[in-house]
Amino acid sequence: MATDENLLDAFIEESQANKKYLAYAKKADAEGYPQIAKLLRAVAQGETVHAHALLKVMGGVKSTKENLKEAIKTESFEFNQKYPEYIEQAQQEKVKSALASFQHAMAVERVHYNLCVEALNAAKNSNDMPTAKVFVCSVCGNTFLEKIPQKCPICGASKEKFDEIE
Repeated sequence: MATDENLLDAFIEESQANKKYLAYAKKADAEGYPQIAKLLRAVAQGETVHAHALLKVMGGVKSTKENLKEAIKTESFEFNQKYPEYIEQAQQEKVKSALASFQHAMAVERVHYNLCVEALNAAKNSNDMPTAKVFVCSVCGNTFLEKIPQKCPICGASKEKFDEIE
């Protein structure tokens, strides 16, 4: 394997480890192990440090405008190609839990796409987006600026399930 392939593989593994350890930490908290949860969050943060360093070496972090263009491309691919295929497969196999996860993700990727387009339009004019609170649904990942609905329009979660992002 060439070094560039190893960099990509390591980046993918470090990124996945971060998210997996955060899920483990959430479970440890729920089971009453706050110190273990804290340790797992720390290990997850270490994996993030590794992933960011690898991405930088690969030249994957560019200007904000270029990064937003890449995010728009990624989000578009996900809701136009990836998730429709996954949904079709889950429907054929009658795996309802996967189907719901894929449907939620596909709907949210469209929201993310639109928000990234809005951000890119602001950046093209050398502006930041207007100051606003940002909220994410902890059930499906739906993202809102400034106001949250009583219920998430994608998954139906109550407004108490939204986390404010600092």
